[in-house]
Amino acid sequence: MTQKAMTQTADILPPYEPARPRAVNHNRNLPATAAFGWLAAGWRDLWTRPGPSLAYGLGITLVSFAVIYAMFQFGWAQILFPALAGFLVVGPVLATGLYEKSRRIEAGEKVTLGSMLLPRRGGGMHLFFVGAILMTLMLLWMRAAVLLYALFFGWRPFPGFDHVTEMLFTTPPGIGMLVVGTAIGGLFAAFSFAIGAFSIPMMLDRRLDAFSAMGLSLSLVSNNLPATLVWAVIVVGLTLVSIATAFLGFIVIFPLLGHATWHAYAAVREE
Repeated sequence: MTQKAMTQTADILPPYEPARPRAVNHNRNLPATAAFGWLAAGWRDLWTRPGPSLAYGLGITLVSFAVIYAMFQFGWAQILFPALAGFLVVGPVLATGLYEKSRRIEAGEKVTLGSMLLPRRGGGMHLFFVGAILMTLMLLWMRAAVLLYALFFGWRPFPGFDHVTEMLFTTPPGIGMLVVGTAIGGLFAAFSFAIGAFSIPMMLDRRLDAFSAMGLSLSLVSNNLPATLVWAVIVVGLTLVSIATAFLGFIVIFPLLGHATWHAYAAVREE
């Protein structure tokens, strides 16, 4: 092609403009009260073929008993409270089977305990990757709690549960540790909640990779704060109720929260 022809062609074609990424709005304009609707929908799923869900909750309760028993047997009672807080971090991955049941109910598929424990959909190893990240966050929080204890009390032995309330609430080091520990624990909890709230249900539904799912979960949580903050408060509150009942409440409450989380995801996903 001659120089003249190239010049004429360039005059005809429009100037090149690089493609711009498509703007995505993750704000679903959900009211804060939407969280209660998720809880009600989770309750309906719980009592739709309740056997597998209650068996799932019983399994979580027995595992909780076993872990706490092991902690006392190995002399790790001093990390009991951080471990209980860490349960909220890893809770989303433990509820994978409950998400699968709700997904199957939504899709009109058969629900069995086997299909909940071994879901055929999802990201495969990516599910384990998200679980590993959440477990790592829990372990980091427990290590941070041990370091905080050492910073405020030195190498003082754990006084036992008979004196822990007095130590924490009536001494300056105890009050200081509570304030700083609550702030640091809140950061761990907020980040883990944001990346774990919707990532695993999203992977079961859309088969995304782990990083995409966690990033989208973070965006969906941050863009729908009124509803997701209320949902976080409900999760923490019902978890505390379960702990107050010596974990027996988990038999019903854990499946309820798992099924409701699926409906929370369904409310914010792209149709």
